[in-house]
Amino acid sequence: MEIVAGVHQMKLPFPRGMPEHTNVYIIEGSKGNILIDAGWDSSESLWAFRERLAEERLKFQDINWIVITHIHPDHYGLAGKLKELCRAEVAMHRVGVELINSRYKYFDELLKEIEEELSKNGVPQSELSELKEASLWMKQFVWPVLPDVRLEDGDRLSNGSFEFEVLQTPGHSPGHICLYEPRKKWLFCGDHVLFEAIPHVGFHPQSADNPLRDYINSLKTVEALKINFVFPGHGPVFNSLKLRAAGIFRHHEQRERAIIKTMSSGLKTAYQIATEIPWKLEADNVTSKDLTPWDRRLAILETIAYLRLLAFEDKVGKVEQNGISVYLTKD
Repeated sequence: MEIVAGVHQMKLPFPRGMPEHTNVYIIEGSKGNILIDAGWDSSESLWAFRERLAEERLKFQDINWIVITHIHPDHYGLAGKLKELCRAEVAMHRVGVELINSRYKYFDELLKEIEEELSKNGVPQSELSELKEASLWMKQFVWPVLPDVRLEDGDRLSNGSFEFEVLQTPGHSPGHICLYEPRKKWLFCGDHVLFEAIPHVGFHPQSADNPLRDYINSLKTVEALKINFVFPGHGPVFNSLKLRAAGIFRHHEQRERAIIKTMSSGLKTAYQIATEIPWKLEADNVTSKDLTPWDRRLAILETIAYLRLLAFEDKVGKVEQNGISVYLTKD
């Protein structure tokens, strides 16, 4: 639907009957339309996209640019097909572009690196294979396409009616971007800020050395902007960015305290810590062992990201024992 003048939101479903959806946006302009994000490459998503276009009396050829906020499957997967259908140019940040082939085409080395990272952080041999391969099912829902335009922080995109500034906001993904329209004070933010969830930030072979620190700094950057409406990749549009940012900062502080508390009994691996802290705040007593293999892997990688930040802040120390990283508090 057209949620504000010139901005149409489409909710594209996840595959496999999963109840979630991805928000994509079409911004109309006097010199063409911009599509922000693309959803999964699935029949459900493409069909929903066609239906929403018809309902809004728009056509594929009305879309001139497809801007991808980051290369995760639920935002990037359908970009290749939509590029062909719309005859549009695809744009994304340079850092994300550099990760596409190793993530979606020639991924054997990446799987090996993930296995090594999990292993050195204490994941038992009995769980390694399952966790290493937990994301492989997603690959069938991505049509990898290289962009026509490689974006950098500070670049400008205009469709004649609106002009957007590209903001690099690493953390959730190293090449993540937001688009900011300073005149309207709009922020299209992908997965950088969500109203109903805390964005996942985990250490990954493709991430920077300290992704959680990057995320917090990126969030402080957008929090300082004057913003009337926030258009996220999931959940509702909202207008209270400073309040939401404060809630996210508070969550990270609580998570840091919980992680440090688990180390009060001695040295712990990231795997051990991940199994001892709660992961679904809305449900009681849900630990990583109650999660799916994919969510368990996310929990472990997120724990590693927290430990890297805490080590950077000199709150914890790391010791190598027989090739395994173990952590201790410095209090």
